[in-house]
Amino acid sequence: MTRARLVVLVSGAGTNLQALIDASKDPQYPADVVAVGSDRPDIEALARAEEAGIPSFVTDVSQFQRRAQWDSSLADHVATFAPDLIVLAGFMKLNGPSFLARFPDRVINTHPALLPSFPGMHGPRDALQHGVTVTGCTIFLVDEGVDTGPIVAQAAVEVMPGDSEEALHMRIKEKERQLLVQTVAKMVTTPYHVVERKVVWS
Repeated sequence: MTRARLVVLVSGAGTNLQALIDASKDPQYPADVVAVGSDRPDIEALARAEEAGIPSFVTDVSQFQRRAQWDSSLADHVATFAPDLIVLAGFMKLNGPSFLARFPDRVINTHPALLPSFPGMHGPRDALQHGVTVTGCTIFLVDEGVDTGPIVAQAAVEVMPGDSEEALHMRIKEKERQLLVQTVAKMVTTPYHVVERKVVWS
């Protein structure tokens, strides 16, 4: 079995990255993390990559005069690893048009809510404030908007009475890691295309 090549982009602790690293230890899992990229140095996710023996790189936006230059440089770095799929795992920068054009329909992200509800930085908080009884997590194909791309997969998480934002977010993240591992496996083994914002599996 030829295993798919994953490049994972990170900005923080890297728990989703770790879930993919752990999954790839199974000989039957169809993908390997071949590189980890970050927009900042000295983060836990890069330490996870080092511990796993995975090459990593940092492309810091502050080192570029224009955001478009950073976007293009990031795409160049990613392309050197010939990825089949790019996973944004807590990556806190928006990928621009030049990056997305290099990897059409091959960049996915996760979000801690059931999109299109509660996009943005505070999905669990916004769900609690709105009073929903069910929220969850979403994996979507990245476009130029904020959490607006075509939905690939979703999983529900019940909101419990008395939930704090932290407690709810922890349960969502646990479900998110499971969903990410499952969805990546499906995406690299089953052909798909996008029709009118819908991901269609062959």
